[in-house]
Amino acid sequence: MNAWLFQDTRQKKKLGEDDCPWSVGWYDPDGYKKSKRVGSKSLAQKYLRRIEGQLAAGTYSSTARKTWDDFWSEYDSKVLEGASAGHRKETKLAVKHFERLVNPKRLQAIKSQTFDDYATKRLQEDSRRREATISPATVNKELRHLKLVMSRAVDWGYIGRVPRIHMIREPEKLKRYVIPDHFALLYEHCDAAGRPTDYPFTPADWWRGVIVFGYMTGWRIGEILALRREDLDLEAGTAITRHGDNKGKRDEIVPLNDVVVEHLRPLRSFEPVVFPFYHSPRTLYQEFHAIQKAAGLAEPYYGFHDLRRAFATMNVARLSAVELQRLMRHKSFETTKRYIDMAQSMNRVVDKLHVPDVLLRKG
Repeated sequence: MNAWLFQDTRQKKKLGEDDCPWSVGWYDPDGYKKSKRVGSKSLAQKYLRRIEGQLAAGTYSSTARKTWDDFWSEYDSKVLEGASAGHRKETKLAVKHFERLVNPKRLQAIKSQTFDDYATKRLQEDSRRREATISPATVNKELRHLKLVMSRAVDWGYIGRVPRIHMIREPEKLKRYVIPDHFALLYEHCDAAGRPTDYPFTPADWWRGVIVFGYMTGWRIGEILALRREDLDLEAGTAITRHGDNKGKRDEIVPLNDVVVEHLRPLRSFEPVVFPFYHSPRTLYQEFHAIQKAAGLAEPYYGFHDLRRAFATMNVARLSAVELQRLMRHKSFETTKRYIDMAQSMNRVVDKLHVPDVLLRKG
C-alpha cells in the first residue's frame, strides 16, 4: 500500500471518532514513513489520491524544505564541475544575477512569477555595452541557463516540475555575415593588429590564419583558439575538434581546404595550441576591431560569429543540407535550417520576379 488513511488513537479517545481529524500516511521513494494531518475524511481522501498520483508518476518531492543555497551548492559541485568552461561561466553568471535580484530561499517557493520578476528587474539594469539597458537576448540566455538548473532539481526529486519560464520577445534584427568584399579588406589589413607577439610569426600571419580558418570552416572562435597542435595534420589536411571545446560535445575529424592549410603552415611555434593568444577576450575583440577600422569598415564592427554565418551563407547553394549540418557540427537539423533560411532570405529573389514587357522596353 503506497498511502493510507488513519486517525490518531490518542486524539480519537480524546475527541471521539466523529470529531477526530483524519490523517494520511505513506512511504516516500526513499522508504521513509511520512504522515500529514488533513482534517475531514473527504479532504484526507483527496490528499491521499494526490500523494498516490505523485508516487505513481515519479513527481513526488520528499524534500519540500530544501533551500536554494543547498541545492545550488550541490549542483555546482556535481554538475558544473564536469561542464565545459564556457557553460560553467555562463551558468554561474546567470545564477549570480538571479540570487542578487530575487534572493531565492526555499526551492519549492520558486514559481513562474519568480522568473517573471527576475526578467523585469534584469531588463531595467544598465548595460556596459552600447545599449542603455540589458538586452532581451542577454536575459533570455540567462533564463535558458536557469531553466537547465531547475530541470536538474526535478531529476533529483526536489521539485515536481520546472516552473514555466516565459522568454522575452527579442527584436528581429537583420543577421549579418562577412561579405566577400569585406573579407578581402580584412585580409589585406591584418597588419593593423598588434597582438599576439613574441612568436616566430607576425600578428598579421596569426590574424590571417584565424579569419581564413573561420571563413573557410565555420568553426566558432572558441574552437579555433582551442585547436591543439597535435590535433592538426597539415599533410593530411585535417583538424580534430575535441568534445570539450565544441557545443556538439563530441570529437570529430574535419577536412581542411588547401587554402586553409597554406595559411596554417607559417604558424609554427612550441606552443601547445595552433593559435596562441594569452590575453583577455576583450583584447581579442579590440584587435579584431582595429583591423576593421584600418580596413575602413564602419561600426558596428563584425563579430567572430559573422565569419561562421558567412561560411553558411556562401556555401548553402554548394552543399547539401546534410553536408552543411555535418561541417557546422549542429546536433539538430533545425539549427542548420535557421542558417539556410537566413542565407536564402538574402538571395536576390527579386531578380526572378515577372516584369511587364512595357517596363522592359522602357528600361
